[in-house]
Amino acid sequence: MKLNKYMSGAAVAALSFAFVSEAAATEWNVSVWGKRRAFTEHVEKLAELVSEKTNGEFTMNVSYGGLSKNRENLDGISIGAFEMAQFCAGYHRDKNRVVTVLELPFLGVENLDQELAVSKAVYAHPAAAEEMAQWNAKLLMTSPMPQYNLVGTGTPRATLEDFKGMRVRATGGIGQAFEAVGGVPTSVTSSEAFQAMESGVVDTVAFAQHAHLSFGTINEADWWTANLNPGTVNCPVVVNIDAYESLSDAEREALDSSVDEALEHYLTNYGELLKRWDAVLEEKGVQKVEIAPEVLAEFRSKAADPIRDQWIADMEAQGIPGQELYDLVVKTLADAKSGS
Repeated sequence: MKLNKYMSGAAVAALSFAFVSEAAATEWNVSVWGKRRAFTEHVEKLAELVSEKTNGEFTMNVSYGGLSKNRENLDGISIGAFEMAQFCAGYHRDKNRVVTVLELPFLGVENLDQELAVSKAVYAHPAAAEEMAQWNAKLLMTSPMPQYNLVGTGTPRATLEDFKGMRVRATGGIGQAFEAVGGVPTSVTSSEAFQAMESGVVDTVAFAQHAHLSFGTINEADWWTANLNPGTVNCPVVVNIDAYESLSDAEREALDSSVDEALEHYLTNYGELLKRWDAVLEEKGVQKVEIAPEVLAEFRSKAADPIRDQWIADMEAQGIPGQELYDLVVKTLADAKSGS
C-alpha cells in the first residue's frame, strides 16, 4: 500500500512537472503574408534557430495571412494580437516615417549587402526606436530587397515620355518617383498586384524579382526593365515590446543572437534567386529592356532631388531629424561601398 501511495505520488509529481514545463514553454505567433518565399526566408530561419537554441522551449508559428492583413500587421503588434510581424513602410507611411528615408528614390544602393547596411544604421537610430515604441514595436531586422524594376504589358516603356499616364503599382518613394515624371501610381498590396495587372487596372508593376515570381506578375509580363533601379521598399520585422521584455534571459539571447545568422541565410538564398533571374525571363519569354543612360539621368534629376528635399522638410516640420537620417544613409552607404 505504501509503495502504491509512493508510486501514485511520483506519478502526480511527474504529471505536475509536465504541466509546468508546458506552461513554461514560450510560443509566439508571427504574421507575414503571401506564401513562403525569398522575402520571408529570414523569418523562417529565425524560427528554426530559436527553437534549436532553446530545445524547442521557444517556438514561433509563422502565419501567411492567417493572423492579419499585411497593411494591418503593425496595428496587430501594437495591441498584442501577435508577437512578431513583417510589414512594408510604404503601406502606412504616416506610422513609420523614420524608416521611409530608406525608400527615397535613387539613393544609389547597388546590392543587398549595402541595403542591409543602411537599414541597420537607420534602425539603430534613436528616432526609429522612439517612433516604433509608439506602436509597442521593437525593430528586430530588415528584409533587404534589391532595387525594384518594372514588368509591363504591350510595348516596352523606355523613355520618360513613355511613363506619362502609365498606371503603375508602386508604393513609397518609388511611387513618388514615377508620379514626378507623369506616371499614375497606385498602392495596391503585393497580393493584389497580379489581379490589378491581369484586369488592366495597372499597366506595369514595380517589384523586386522574388515578388514578380511569387505574386505571378512575371506571368503576365511582356517586358522587364533591367536597369531602371528607381529604389526599393523597406520592410521591417518587428516584435511586440511587451512580449520581448517578458522573455527569459535565455530566450532573449536565443532570439537576439539568431538575427545575423537569419539575415545571412536570407542574403545567400536571395543571391541564388538573382543568379537564376535571366533564365526565368528567357523561359517565360519576357523581353529585357535596358533604359538608356541619358533617360536614367533625366529621371534622377526630376525625381531624386525634389523628393528628397521635400521628405527632409516634411520630417523636420514634424520634429523628426530628416537631414540627420538622410546624412546617415549617405555616410553608411559610402562606407559600405569603400569597404570601411
